[in-house]
Amino acid sequence: MKPILFTHDDCDAHRMHPGHPERPERRQAIMRQLRERKALEGWDVREPPLVSREALEHVHEADYLDHLFASSPGEGLVALDGDTAMSPGTLRAARLASGALEEAVALLTRGEARRVFCAMRPPGHHAESDAAMGFCFFNHVAVGAAAALETPGIDRVAVLDFDVHHGNGTVEMFQDRPEVLVCSSFQHPFYPHRYHDVKRDHIVNTPLPAGTGSEAFRAAIERDWTPAIEKHRPQLIFISAGFDAHRDDPLGGLQLDEEDFAWVTRWIVSAAEKHAKGRVVSTLEGGYDLDALARSVEVHLRELAR
Repeated sequence: MKPILFTHDDCDAHRMHPGHPERPERRQAIMRQLRERKALEGWDVREPPLVSREALEHVHEADYLDHLFASSPGEGLVALDGDTAMSPGTLRAARLASGALEEAVALLTRGEARRVFCAMRPPGHHAESDAAMGFCFFNHVAVGAAAALETPGIDRVAVLDFDVHHGNGTVEMFQDRPEVLVCSSFQHPFYPHRYHDVKRDHIVNTPLPAGTGSEAFRAAIERDWTPAIEKHRPQLIFISAGFDAHRDDPLGGLQLDEEDFAWVTRWIVSAAEKHAKGRVVSTLEGGYDLDALARSVEVHLRELAR
């Protein structure tokens, strides 16, 4: 059974102001690296469908969705917060990115795939139920997790987030839904300064001081995430794959490298084999140094494909 990679050229039509770090070249650098390094051999590369309105409404307020759809400009930019703006191509790109998660869940729950990676943009884990922020519009991983729980026989899922920034939107959406385990490792104190202190048995926040490197990162994951996974026993695992914890990334202050992303991916795959029939859906979040991002995604895919 081939692993599946979702991507779409229309994601590149989402643009913010010149010089913005969340730019089309991110996805382009990833796909170039994967092709040049022959990392896509054995992968089934597909284009995703647009997300359904129903799937979005499982995690976002209807009024917020109405506002976002109405704000889509015919030209120029519409600012939603200080660093998040919509261009004419943004809404379609975001709908495709969420659509990749919705479709991935359908494939996994029908037994047509076990591993899926979504090389899409814009990212999603900062988007809250009623707000766009942090370069994010729809919370794609939350869309996927909620869709999975609508599937008969799926009662427990996990979202594992290793971005340099806390997955505030995912925590906000699922803080009162104990069927969703959310584990988030992140630099602290740091943006977005929201929901990082939520106290719930199924919300596992792993703050890391600036300068944290491989040894401390791995120890923190094993300390915090291992008992949580063993207790929750998720039937499907989602990854918010943020590679801006790389030491070369311009937006973060953690000191990880490709081997750390390979390690945490192996850790997740092992947990999925034990509890979730090997089923993993990973979606791209942060990562803003193009070379480091491309290399990190390559090792992530190689581990996912094992």
